[in-house]
Amino acid sequence: MLPLGYSFNLDGSMMYCTFAVIFIAQAYGIDLTMGQQIAMLLVLMVTSKGIAGVPRASLVVIAATLAQFNLPEAGLLLLLGIDHFLDMARSATNVIGNSVATAVVSKWEGQLRAEGEPVPDELAHATEPVVSPDLRS
Repeated sequence: MLPLGYSFNLDGSMMYCTFAVIFIAQAYGIDLTMGQQIAMLLVLMVTSKGIAGVPRASLVVIAATLAQFNLPEAGLLLLLGIDHFLDMARSATNVIGNSVATAVVSKWEGQLRAEGEPVPDELAHATEPVVSPDLRS
């Protein structure tokens, strides 16, 4: 579940790109309306899907978003020095978000049990591990 989520559920990347664009707008003294900020968030929810395995791809997404909202692309230079360090935090946020989503879906499907909770009857007989015939000695 986590590899699939890491490709499609990029919470940290989307939030970083949104905050970065808003930071650049504030650095240049440009006020964005609430509507523009929500539109930016929605656009970045879609465009951040390609960031997963490409280093520094967030800079390209941010540059495209800056151009789309008529913000100065030169503001991207403000982020170049810290982007490498924030990439680690972005990845950690993505993995935590995917872990929480996996736990929620598992609980929703009845696959997640609390510690000490009894095993359902249909799973009680399946406690013996299945071993491939090639691995038996």
